[in-house]
Amino acid sequence: MTDHQNIVVPLENYDLAEIFGDTQDAFGVAALGFTWRPKEHHFGIRAEPGGRVVAHAGLVVLSLSAGGRRTDVVGLGGVAVVADRRGQGLARAVVEGALAGARTLGPQLAILFCRPDVAGLYARLGWQPLEGPVEVDQPAGPVVMPLRTMWFPLHEGAQGPVGAVRLHSLPM
Repeated sequence: MTDHQNIVVPLENYDLAEIFGDTQDAFGVAALGFTWRPKEHHFGIRAEPGGRVVAHAGLVVLSLSAGGRRTDVVGLGGVAVVADRRGQGLARAVVEGALAGARTLGPQLAILFCRPDVAGLYARLGWQPLEGPVEVDQPAGPVVMPLRTMWFPLHEGAQGPVGAVRLHSLPM
């Protein structure tokens, strides 16, 4: 593997089909019936300069209340690696690259929602599980997120959410 394959770059255009083809439920969460918020900042790794995107992570700044205190957080989502490139450290590289971008957005914390079967990957990258239920917006009103919620400190001294947690947004 050459060095350019692990260089994370901001993406102007991102097409999920580059990574998943025509897969209908790329992230394995369609059965939840949730409406998801699009990411606003995209980061990726290309197979070669200007080539196909082989790994992606997206970010969006969101408002969250924890223990009655409201603050902004950076939501990480859309993390994906093409099937034939998994196991090569690309997920770690693209998440770390996206987190470097997240540090420039202002909030102290990042959060993500993930299936339990991938929570171990994020734990190895330093993400910590958030205990207790997390409410998120949906078109019909707030609902409890059934996926695992994890948080990551973006700046030294940042503390994880404490108390009842409510995301004032669609989940990312």
